[in-house]
Amino acid sequence: MAAERTIWERMFWSWRPESTREAGDAIVRNFLLHWFPAKVLRESLSFRYSFWLGTIAAVLFFLLTGTGVVLMFLYVPSVERAYASVKDIEHVVSFGWFVRSLHRMAAHAMVAVVFLHMMRVFVTGAYRNGVAADQNRPLNWIIGILLLLATLLLSFTGYLLPWDQLAYWAITVGTSIATAAPWIGDEIRFLLLGGHEIAQNALLRFYVLHCFVLPAAVLVLFSWHMWRVRKDGGLACADRLAREQKREWAAPIRSKTYSLLGIARGRTIHIETAVIDEEEHTVPASPVLVRRLVLVALGTLIATSLLALVIRAPLEEPANPSVTPNPAKAPWYFLWLQELVALTTVRIGSYTLNGAFVGGVLIPGLLILWLAVWPYLDKSSVASVGVWFPAERRRQNLVFLLIAVGILILIFTGTFMRGPYWEFYWPWELWPEIPRRF
Repeated sequence: MAAERTIWERMFWSWRPESTREAGDAIVRNFLLHWFPAKVLRESLSFRYSFWLGTIAAVLFFLLTGTGVVLMFLYVPSVERAYASVKDIEHVVSFGWFVRSLHRMAAHAMVAVVFLHMMRVFVTGAYRNGVAADQNRPLNWIIGILLLLATLLLSFTGYLLPWDQLAYWAITVGTSIATAAPWIGDEIRFLLLGGHEIAQNALLRFYVLHCFVLPAAVLVLFSWHMWRVRKDGGLACADRLAREQKREWAAPIRSKTYSLLGIARGRTIHIETAVIDEEEHTVPASPVLVRRLVLVALGTLIATSLLALVIRAPLEEPANPSVTPNPAKAPWYFLWLQELVALTTVRIGSYTLNGAFVGGVLIPGLLILWLAVWPYLDKSSVASVGVWFPAERRRQNLVFLLIAVGILILIFTGTFMRGPYWEFYWPWELWPEIPRRF
């Protein structure tokens, strides 16, 4: 059969096997499919459990890599030529505006999808070990937190590269928050910028971080994350299915020996075993999982492309350190920190509470620490693992969702309700005309 196939069919035969044996061989012989088990649970393929958010995030990362490589051939990381090269991409290069918009939209979408993926894992209790042996899901949860932080930094470092007013002052605000870290704040900012101001050294460092260091870190963490998913027995819904599986007693096979010299513990000389119906709950990874992966990848690409057509990547005036926009805002995913800094800056008489430290360092640091250690503090039973909103985890899920909603409210407020001098304005109110500060 294999000898009769064309070269094209030999390359892709494993994606459409014609028998159960070929389906199993497809996973072993194919480099890409070797990541997956020969059979997967039907439940893990369901959209209603995981929404395939992890796969969508991975597709967005590879989309960012592809569009980023194209942009690297056209971009010049120099303060004298960066803005002009981006302007050429927008107005001179054929479909350059679309590639840039697609890259930017995928970056924003990846931040949002990774955050939603973390929310899904938390509310389903999928960061906890289940019934299988040798699981270490808390470690994989920590790897996921590192992936979220790397994703934020990946988007943040790319924000400066257009070298326009929006980029320059967003990075100014973002790096200024880092200086509030006690003892090492100034050193962190100096390390990021390569000096005391945003200039050529900062642009070059952000370019290297954005194009090589952080993508490599994300790729390594992603590979480790996927490997841990396999080692932990797949998605947490597998543990729920194992707990709900009914025991079915199979008759002993006459030709098989179940005891040693006729001696066995129990009511009979035969060992009783529970049989899990794989035919009912599992399907071959090839072609079922492969088709679903292709469907999700195409859907992600189409949705991101449509958004890139509707929402063009902005390009403001060239960066000018002498002209300060009012208000100057951080990137949208860091606006909740900027809003926290404003809310926690409290003046009591002659004393001023350092909001940059409280809102920009202390509170987010405690949140990250809480997320990292919570799997080891969570005492809920294994019956809640892989279950959406179980009753015994109602309180901790409520606290987590309130924090997440609070962050979203702060982002919305900073985006649409903060005007000149960071004053509060309703979205329908007009801002007063403020002269530029030189």
